Amino acid sequence: MRPRDYGPPLVEPAPLIPYEETFDALYGLEVLGHSDEEATARVAVRDAVKQPMGVVHGGLYASIAEALASLATASVVMPQGSIAMGLSNATSFLRPITEGTVHAHARRVHRGRSTWIWDVEIRDDADRLCAMTRMTIAVRPIA
Repeated sequence: MRPRDYGPPLVEPAPLIPYEETFDALYGLEVLGHSDEEATARVAVRDAVKQPMGVVHGGLYASIAEALASLATASVVMPQGSIAMGLSNATSFLRPITEGTVHAHARRVHRGRSTWIWDVEIRDDADRLCAMTRMTIAVRPIA
């Protein structure tokens, strides 16, 4: 699934912001697939996503995790009249990434009425675990 396939607008008649104009596009998020149980994505490493010491900025890992968990949750709850948005993001950094591709895999660990919880693993091209995020998504009625 291409990242621009976010789904319908959250509130009618507000237009959905085109993917090309979003923060996710700015850092280069490519969603590879998602369901109500898991989601995967990647981001190519370039200088624009690094901090001054030459390693990928920790905020990128947190952003990828929030985007994946929010998208996967929203794909289920929006057709039911609810919205999904980040409530809590706790990212632990384990090892730096300096080049290649950042790979992310999100796995849902809780599906409740008002919150969903996801664990997101961030890995490098050698499949080494580089960061872990526990992401809580709030589910709220649109109206």
